[in-house]
Amino acid sequence: MIAYFDCFSGASGDMILGSLIDAGADLSLVEAELSRLGIPFELNVAEVQRCGIRATKVDITAPEGTSSVMRTYSDALRLVEGSGLPPDLAQRAASIFGRLARAEAKVHGLPVGEVHFHELDGVDTIVDVVGAVTAFALLGADEVMSSPVASGTGVVPSRHGPLPLPAPAVLEILGGGSIYGREIEAELITPTGAAILAEFATSFGKMPAMTVAMTGYGAGSRELDIPNVLRLLVGEPVTAVGAGFDEGVEDLLIEATIDDMNPELYPYVLGKLTEAGAIDAWLTPVIGKHGRPAQVLSMLAPPGLIELIRETLVNETSTLGVRATTVRRWMLRRTFIEVDVLGRTVRVKVGLREGIAVNLAPEYADCAAAAEATGEPIKEIYRLALAAASARALLGPFPPIS
Repeated sequence: MIAYFDCFSGASGDMILGSLIDAGADLSLVEAELSRLGIPFELNVAEVQRCGIRATKVDITAPEGTSSVMRTYSDALRLVEGSGLPPDLAQRAASIFGRLARAEAKVHGLPVGEVHFHELDGVDTIVDVVGAVTAFALLGADEVMSSPVASGTGVVPSRHGPLPLPAPAVLEILGGGSIYGREIEAELITPTGAAILAEFATSFGKMPAMTVAMTGYGAGSRELDIPNVLRLLVGEPVTAVGAGFDEGVEDLLIEATIDDMNPELYPYVLGKLTEAGAIDAWLTPVIGKHGRPAQVLSMLAPPGLIELIRETLVNETSTLGVRATTVRRWMLRRTFIEVDVLGRTVRVKVGLREGIAVNLAPEYADCAAAAEATGEPIKEIYRLALAAASARALLGPFPPIS
């Protein structure tokens, strides 16, 4: 099941929570998890109209004198870790606050531990984050996707003084081609909304082909010239007949050109980029400035990981800059089959088109292990595995697993 956020009017923490509840997340179960936080608050959920569209509005209030329960990143972590939330929910919430902290630290030139969040000075943000994390789990979507996020213009007040829109923290959290501007003088996308989307969304692009089963609308606080709502579509993915490919995802192609680094370090760097979430990473030799041999270090990654990828590149290489462009990636459906090669099990990846195998690729690690165990050349193991898999493929169709 896919959950797709249509952010034509931006997104905030309360809009995300409202859209999830409106789409079917059980409000009573959300409230039960929020009660574990042990802080006084009231969650008010009401149906409102925004430019004629019915939507769910979430408001969080607290008794007078109790609103400032959280000022720093450390406060946020203490609240989450001491709440008794299920470990998976607590981990997600802590990760979202980490995204906010790292963004604010970079914007204001502070260590992460000293960040005072300009948004996080009351119960509303922690309720938005923990409530959204809980509602995502209740909704049960296998994948979350988002449109590019609309941003307004102008300035917004903060403890540091007026900040331009989109807020600097928003640009640090999202960036990478996943934001666009609207001629509306209002804060459409907030840092909390950006952090929640970045945590859950695997891509920011066009709506995928899907059979919509549920819709949800989360209302913002202000009346605008457009419906101030966040729209959520939930349904099953649909593959175009005859295509054989998925609908594609929007990723970032991130690159850095390096001409002054010890080449022995590149295998380690490629591994660290993969650990940071890069889908793929590779090197291309080029001739750089002044005729110097250089390497273009390239990687594919979801837009939400741009900050972590940039940090890894700066920490692990000698680069002085990083560039990124948005690309679209299509993939064949695939599955694995296991074949016997001289008494050893070798997995073979199968690329599928409408359930029929069109590409076969024995797994290198399995072939290497079989070669070591049998004493046969690895190319012979590979040939035998491919022959066995080809015979199996004739018996298709195969159900895809990814």
